[in-house]
Amino acid sequence: MSTRHAITVMIVEDHPLFREGLQSAISLEDDLDVIASYATSEDALSNVDALRPDVVLLDVNLPTMNGLQATRLLKARPHPPAVIVLTAYHDAEQVLHAMRVGASAYCAKDIEPENLVEHIRAVAAGYYIVNGQRMDWQTVQRWIYRGVNAMSPYAVDPDEHYSPLSPREMEILQFITNGMSNKEVAQKLQISQQTVKNHMTSILRKLNVQDRTQAAVTALRHGWVRLQIEGAPLPLPDDED
Repeated sequence: MSTRHAITVMIVEDHPLFREGLQSAISLEDDLDVIASYATSEDALSNVDALRPDVVLLDVNLPTMNGLQATRLLKARPHPPAVIVLTAYHDAEQVLHAMRVGASAYCAKDIEPENLVEHIRAVAAGYYIVNGQRMDWQTVQRWIYRGVNAMSPYAVDPDEHYSPLSPREMEILQFITNGMSNKEVAQKLQISQQTVKNHMTSILRKLNVQDRTQAAVTALRHGWVRLQIEGAPLPLPDDED
């Protein structure tokens, strides 16, 4: 019998059924041990120092604090775990953002269980997985460098790394995504409607989209914002306020 230390895994996923499925699949492996599972980034960050998992499986689209924000904070811990970011959508730019903030791998949620298990073993051993390809640290750094150089300048925020938008633009986009008009956003933030419109113009330009609905869909797809009202409609393309 092998005496090798089991790879400890923390799961951070807000959908109970998917979280339980991950735990069940990983628990079948003798060399993997799920030591905790949480629904929010905040819970994971509150417990990671005490538990010191080898690997964290982290949904990109989490309430309050998204997975890329959480990855950045997890990697700043005294004993940083390897982080595998899970997403329902595969997006090349989002992969780059995830790797830049410290993720070891970025995987679609429909990944086969055996492949996910192999990814866990690989990142625990210090490797990185990009588009299914295993890389060492130097190779992934070269990949990131090439990717950043090829990106639009609006897509690279030197302070946040995970979003092309400023904090105020993200705040406005959150309200817009949940159906608020420019007038309502202006009242909420106690700024003028013209200021909101100016921010919206900047948001559309940075996201390279034509209207508010496209901006909302892009933000939701990337996990930058979440619908906060059950069944809330997407905003109309034009705001007449």
